[in-house]
Amino acid sequence: MKAFPRLVVIVSCVALTGSLLIAAEPGWVPLFNGRDLSGWVNVNCAPGTWSARDGMIISTGVPTGVMRTEKQYENFELELEWRHMKAGGNAGVFVWSDALTSPGVPFSRSIEIQVLDGRNGEWYTSHGDVFSIHGATLKPDRPHPKGAMRCLPSERRARPSPEWNHYRIVCMNGVIKLAVNGAVVSGASECKPRKGYICLESEGSECHFRNIRIQELPASDPPVPASETAELAQGFVSLYTGIDLSGWKQEAGHKGHWLPKDWTLDYDGKSEAEDKNLWSEKEYGDFTLMIDWRFTRKPELKEVPIVLPDGNYATNNDGSRKMTEVPDAGDSGIYLRGNSKSQVNIWCWPVGSGEVYGYREDNTMPAEVRAGVTPKVKADKKPGEWNRFVITMKGDRLTVVLNDKAVIENAALPGVPARGPIALQHHGDPVQFANIFIKDLK
Repeated sequence: MKAFPRLVVIVSCVALTGSLLIAAEPGWVPLFNGRDLSGWVNVNCAPGTWSARDGMIISTGVPTGVMRTEKQYENFELELEWRHMKAGGNAGVFVWSDALTSPGVPFSRSIEIQVLDGRNGEWYTSHGDVFSIHGATLKPDRPHPKGAMRCLPSERRARPSPEWNHYRIVCMNGVIKLAVNGAVVSGASECKPRKGYICLESEGSECHFRNIRIQELPASDPPVPASETAELAQGFVSLYTGIDLSGWKQEAGHKGHWLPKDWTLDYDGKSEAEDKNLWSEKEYGDFTLMIDWRFTRKPELKEVPIVLPDGNYATNNDGSRKMTEVPDAGDSGIYLRGNSKSQVNIWCWPVGSGEVYGYREDNTMPAEVRAGVTPKVKADKKPGEWNRFVITMKGDRLTVVLNDKAVIENAALPGVPARGPIALQHHGDPVQFANIFIKDLK
């Protein structure tokens, strides 16, 4: 293992537009040019959440989400300054992060370095906690009093809002050390992942960042295995701003029913529009759509039909449909290419979500088509829990992955339109959506 870099305090030497510029040193490069957000990617926030002004990156804090670097980093030293503009403000710096947010949350799997003001308790502090989030793991330098994978700082050195604070973060071979205002206070080892993106976090209130610079250190030998490397960017862009319905057709009757609520898009099931479904403004041909969803009402026991693997209904001796009782929380779906027939279903039937109801129910379709649009496995989580669809359309072929399990594979949809908008379906039930990302396949 390579020697861990020695932490040194760098003295600021030049004043410019109210911010401090760190003295240039060999090997160090800026992660922020002081003028614009070149080199950064807005992952899941509104266009105005992040901006550059007066040599600072400004976060409005709304909606909750992240902005990441364009490239991944493995071993490095990172310096930055931050300040909250409101007492009690919350933000963070993520290292070794995935490119996209994790299912059902507005943040990515990563190691977080807390950027918090004036809130201290048994679980956390405002002075430089280091902890794992959403599937990442680590071993804190000091055991947490509650057993969490979280290192609390050895001393409290952070200054209160609106004063500036300086962080120096050293990441090397899965080990992190954090210096707050000139002294190392927290850290962790055995971090997984240990290669990934660097993110700045938006979480509720205005926060400023400046003097962000990085020095890359020698890579690990042997190289970091894929199992310890964060997920790479794949060209997805967000279809939801977190603050409004920009990019979606906003019928008058939708108001008060399709509701942006920070990182979630909530629907109460009661749109008054003529077409109650929420349609994207843009049309898509071949694409991959990633979307999280969950039902929000309390499940009620309901009898529903049993669907067989070939798409037909199981029947009793008298020819009637066999029924089974399930905890039902609602019904919804995703319309593809402007077409209600090519609907990827969301429901609580035992056949599972992901089936294409319009094609399975069409008895004029060939048997192999009806079987192909019937889920091979039920991958739904319990009602009330978040689920993630990854839906891919190529030509007339559909693949649906639900919670990392392929439920529909390369199913044919004869006659499906070549292009069209996407819709979140109204079916009279309350449902939440989040993390709506799409990638054009050209």
